[in-house]
Formats: sequence, structure tokens, C-alpha cells
Amino acid sequence: MKTLASCALHFAFCTLHFAFCISYSSVAHATQPARAADPSGKETSAAPSAVQLRTFSPGAVWPDTNGVHINAHGGGILYKDGTYYWVGEKRGRQQEALGFNVYSSKDLYNWRYEGVALAPVEGDPQHDLAKGCAMERPKILYNDRTKKYVMWFHLELRGKGYSAARAAVAISDKVAGPYKFLRSFRPNGNMSRDMTLFQDDDGAAYHIFASRDNVDMRICRLTGDYLGPTSEDRVISSDEREAPAMLKHRGKYYLITSACSAWAPNAARLYKADSIRGPWSNEGNPVRGPNANTTFGCQSTHVLPVAGREGAFIFMADRWRGNGNLIDSRYVWLPIQFDGDRVVIEWMDHWDLRWFDKAGRTDIPVGRS
Repeated sequence: MKTLASCALHFAFCTLHFAFCISYSSVAHATQPARAADPSGKETSAAPSAVQLRTFSPGAVWPDTNGVHINAHGGGILYKDGTYYWVGEKRGRQQEALGFNVYSSKDLYNWRYEGVALAPVEGDPQHDLAKGCAMERPKILYNDRTKKYVMWFHLELRGKGYSAARAAVAISDKVAGPYKFLRSFRPNGNMSRDMTLFQDDDGAAYHIFASRDNVDMRICRLTGDYLGPTSEDRVISSDEREAPAMLKHRGKYYLITSACSAWAPNAARLYKADSIRGPWSNEGNPVRGPNANTTFGCQSTHVLPVAGREGAFIFMADRWRGNGNLIDSRYVWLPIQFDGDRVVIEWMDHWDLRWFDKAGRTDIPVGRS
């Protein structure tokens, strides 16, 4: 039987616990309203979330404006006409690949689901995108000359495991799609796995990709319409890297990469060059602080230049749930800092875009990635 003293203690504890829960659920970055994504990968039509996010909370559930955890893994972001568009892998049950989702945002915190940009093809087992294929790491650029949105991604053919190692290209008149698949291929005969795109100040675009069974990291300039590779194709490094993410700052080019350890996190590595043609130097791990040796449990996917804040970049990464629940993988976004001409990434539990103002960012010519 409880004593009066123990009941009083229990009541006090419950009161404090209730107060904590109310306080936690009301913070701007709260994840409580978010619902787990449907295991089928389907975005449900729920009432819009009443919570307006005002901060980034790396590694937390990130609800879209319907209150559903964002399903856009291994992705990238394009800024166009005042809006950010986030394209990423749509994941379903276990490791099922369901194509690419697109979300839009005006402020980078709150994201609206726009739909599926490109999906696997059903009913045609000979199609490159036949259901059961692996579609990964989509990136989109806008081509000013053709007025087309061009998507590149890593493709593995159905039933081939990871032996196909192809790049694939699709186009659209609208940034959110739908996209028309054009073809898949090995650029200049080279294997192509994890990849990204980079658009330089002069409008030239580049495909950066893991090749030769992930031993090489290559960079290839694209044709003027961004639909294919040119012969300007070089090796950046040959030390088994993947998950490339590129930026340009004060005339120098930086490439953040991951080691190859399947779904397990590992230490990032930075490469730097004065010219996009190289040579590229190994600058070691740009991540600092506790858990730097696992990149805070995540893997790079993209570097986002923040519109209207020259010299401000966000490191985008995935914290994979590779145990068969990829749809629940989380996103880790952190501000990139500069120590001289070195990139530095440090952990922050919560942060917002005002960080760049406090960091004293100045107007600097930067590339677009």
C-alpha cells in the first residue's frame, strides 16, 4: 500500500511530466505532430499540420505540411523562382524503391508534398525502369538554353543487383514533374553509382560519380543541354569513396564524400581544388566533434547554397535506417563553416538560418549545386 508521502511524490512527478510534455509539444521544431509515413510509401491526404517549423532539428522526424515524415532520401534541392524544390528517393516497405518524390518550400523548414516526379514502370519487365529496379540519388538542374529541367540519377536494372552501374537521365517542363525518362548508360563507358550534379558560375554542368566498383570518384562535364557526358572526364580520387556533394566558395571547389560501408555510417572526407579540372587534394575529415568518425551517424547527399545569403551553405545528409526500414531514415542538415579555406561541419541539436547572419557571412561569388 502506498503511503501519503509516496502518493505526494508520485503526484508531483506526474505534474512535472505533464508540464514537460506540454512544453515539448509546443516548441517550433516539435516532431510530435508528425505521423510515420505509410509503409507503402503512399502520401496520405491528411489535414495540413498546424505546426509551423522555424528551426532545423537534425536527425528528428521531419513532418511535411500534411504532418507526414518527409520521404525524399538521398536527394538534392533546386532553387527556382523563389521556391526550393527537394527531390529524393521515395522508399516503401523494407528497402523497396518507389521512384522519386518532390516537395516544395519557401523557407526550407516547411515542405509541401508535390507528388511523384518519376516512378518505376509496371507491366514491362524489359524497361530500364521496370519495377524492381533501383533508382537512387536524384538531382535536378535547370537548363537556361533549353528551358528544361534535367534529372540525373543512379540506376540499377531489375534483377542485376548492383552490376549495371548506370547513370540515367529524364527531363520535364516543370520542376516537380512528371519527368520523361530518356535513357540509361555508362558515361564514356565508365560505371556510375552514387552521384551528384554541380552547376558552375558559367552555367557549365558536371556529373560527379563513383566508378570502377566505387574505387574511383570521377567528374565529367555535361553537354550544353545537360543530357549527356562530354569527353572532359577526369578522376578526382581513387580511394573508394561514394556519396559526393560539391560546393564552390571563394573560387575554390570542395567535394564532400563518404567511405563505402553499405548502410553503416563512416568518416567523411573532403577534397579541394583551385580548378574544377583539378588537381584535387585530400583534406581529411571536415567533421569535428563527438561522433565525427561516423559523420554524426549519417552520409552526405548534397550541399545546398542558401538563396539570398551568399557564402551560406547547408550540408545535407541521410541517417539511413538500413535495417529494412528505409522509409524512416532521417535527415541531418547542418550549416557549413569555413576555417580559412577549410570546410568545417559541427553538430547542432537545433539551429535556424539566422546562424549565417551571426557567422558574419559576406557577399561572395559562389557556384550553384
